[in-house]
Amino acid sequence: MRIECPQCGARDVREFTYLGAAVLADRPDADATTEAWQDYVHLRDNPAGPHDELWHHAMGCSAWLRVRRNTLTHEILTVTMAQEDRT
Repeated sequence: MRIECPQCGARDVREFTYLGAAVLADRPDADATTEAWQDYVHLRDNPAGPHDELWHHAMGCSAWLRVRRNTLTHEILTVTMAQEDRT
């Protein structure tokens, strides 16, 4: 599988480290309820099909990427810089 890094171009997946579902970037505020933190830490979707994920280009430019990938076919649908989605 190859990931198209916006800064470096197409790279082999071995250059990247997988963090998990992109919802991890949407962490609750420090004063959020216990239930909100419980959901954030323990509840995860396990979709069959398109899924947003966070990947770190560890052996390249060190960018954090939001990758939309089809979990059934491993086809990469889109790649954006993770920080662009935080606006």
